[in-house]
Amino acid sequence: MIRQTPVMRICISCRKTYDRKHLIKITKDQKQGLIFQEGMGRSAYICKSKKCCTDSKIKKKLQKALKTSLEPEFFNIFEKEITNYNDYPNKGI
Repeated sequence: MIRQTPVMRICISCRKTYDRKHLIKITKDQKQGLIFQEGMGRSAYICKSKKCCTDSKIKKKLQKALKTSLEPEFFNIFEKEITNYNDYPNKGI
């Protein structure tokens, strides 16, 4: 039986490496715009810790990673999405 290695991604806020399952994925899609946890296109990953989600520079880091300017309404939706996730400690590599 072949064992698959986990897909590792880097959090744009703390710059630690995590398994993709433990990160929040924000994707910029050409047709649908910005999407959470699905879709194909330019993506940015943020770990689920409160420190990273409430980082004061997260807006600038997201804009740079997604190569787009973000609307103020997006950050209201972003804060609501973050509250949906449990805050449990992730261990980076």
